[in-house]
Amino acid sequence: MTRHIAAIDQGTTSSRCIIFDHAGSIVALDQREHRQRFPRPGWVEHDPMEIWHNVQAVVRGALNRAGLSRADLAAIGITNQRETTLLWDAETGEPVHPAIVWQDTRTDELIQALGGQVGPDRFRELCGLPLATYFSGPKIVWLFEHVPGLRGRAEAGDIRFGTMDTWLIERLTGRHATDVTNASRTMLMNIETLDWDDTLLSAFGVPRAVLPEILPSSYVYGEAGDGLVGVPVASALGDQQAALFGQACFTPGEAKCTYGTGSFLLLHTGAKPVRSERGLLTTIAYAIGDQPPAYALEGPIAVTGALVQWLRDNLGLIGSAAEINQLAATVTDNGGCYIVPAFSGLFAPYWRPDARGVITGLTGYVTKGHLARAALESTAWQVHDVVDAMRAEFSGTLAELKVDGGMTASGLLMQMQADVLDVPVVRPTVTETTCLGAAYAAGLAVGFWPDIESLRDKWQMGCRWEPRMAAEARERERRRWLRAVERSFGWAS
Repeated sequence: MTRHIAAIDQGTTSSRCIIFDHAGSIVALDQREHRQRFPRPGWVEHDPMEIWHNVQAVVRGALNRAGLSRADLAAIGITNQRETTLLWDAETGEPVHPAIVWQDTRTDELIQALGGQVGPDRFRELCGLPLATYFSGPKIVWLFEHVPGLRGRAEAGDIRFGTMDTWLIERLTGRHATDVTNASRTMLMNIETLDWDDTLLSAFGVPRAVLPEILPSSYVYGEAGDGLVGVPVASALGDQQAALFGQACFTPGEAKCTYGTGSFLLLHTGAKPVRSERGLLTTIAYAIGDQPPAYALEGPIAVTGALVQWLRDNLGLIGSAAEINQLAATVTDNGGCYIVPAFSGLFAPYWRPDARGVITGLTGYVTKGHLARAALESTAWQVHDVVDAMRAEFSGTLAELKVDGGMTASGLLMQMQADVLDVPVVRPTVTETTCLGAAYAAGLAVGFWPDIESLRDKWQMGCRWEPRMAAEARERERRRWLRAVERSFGWAS
């Protein structure tokens, strides 16, 4: 019996492959970074072929590290950076343009034009999303408008669109397909019918012929070729939904937050979409086979770990990211200083592209230790703002917050998070939850694991932080943080 599942994690800065055993433990890992291209201010691009070659290399590398062959794999799962958009020739498979990354803001003017007199919520009822540079649909439109002849080729059926999951599924199996979680981030899928929506396609001017087939997240898409001949490709989930799945958040009211360059908080809301009126995204959490989908509310935060990198690389305040904790621990509070890292606007729950980063409350008393502490606190408060909106829109009580991602190595930050939320914060023993979620979904599709209850039993707590802050202090700090956020508005025209 094959006793392993491979998960491909195609991320924003690198591609990884992790091999898991039946217990859900990591057997081997391989990783390769790819180049970040910045052709103009605000533009971010990737080379799809470089990414494909890296994916092939890390799968081989992980198998070699584990001493395994393709015959030892029951299935392959895929998780990916979401919203990143690419178009390729349907016959040759060659990309017609570099991939436009989710962080890219070149569609800003296009977004305003699409919103018209209605504004950013024009399509929210249909797709669950506000108009923003973040999503894939406007990126497709930009490519049609700026690559000569591309729209005509698309209308003739000669061009295919995909996010990174689709790109990999087609390269591996030959099938032009995506899953519902990734489709729900395009602004082109109806959040209730789970199909491409004719009203949205007409508004964006995107022909149905370019779009992939929408399938469940846990599903056998086909068998791989090349060096993985015969291995089923059996799952695809956007990275944040994969982390939710890997954290075993299978019950409405359960939530996770992934802390990385930015941070992403997802709350499982059950079998029906919750329409947000407070700046959250209505999205698909996952879909298993022919079962009804699970929905989620999401609050994406653009800059959290990136603020620590900025303090290191731009200001030289610290020599390594880990030093932020030591420096912040030299003081007992922020000295009255607050940092709002709106480097290119604010995402949820504000959606203010005109916001820019501010440091407020500076006095002669403030030291670099206070700045370091304010930087960590800014992450905790940004997550609090999202949770606050979720509490107002979902009746279930948030009993605890499950966390993962690189920043969770900071016990100081995790304690701050528990304090400002006034709920326990819990980190699992296996922190590679994104890959684990893709592996779990693939394993379910091929019967490697019997059901989600068996997956829930595998989740184990690694660390737990209980809230310690007094209610009066929490409310005082919250009021000051919100004043700082207001001062970040209106800096960009």
